[in-house]
Amino acid sequence: MGTFRILGIALLVGGLIALYFGWQASETLLEQAHETVTGRFTEETTWYFIGGGAAAVAGLFLMLLGGKR
Repeated sequence: MGTFRILGIALLVGGLIALYFGWQASETLLEQAHETVTGRFTEETTWYFIGGGAAAVAGLFLMLLGGKR
């Protein structure tokens, strides 16, 4: 297994974990109240979603295409 494929798996798993933490944070009472008042999530929760999604996509890309030569 190549280095890029291992890095891709690590990024994919890390991204999915960050997305899970973002989802958990978005379900809290304080976060729900903030979203109701302002119409958006807090900055911390938004970064969980952005960072987790980007890491998961990059990891999937590296995992699938990183081993081909």
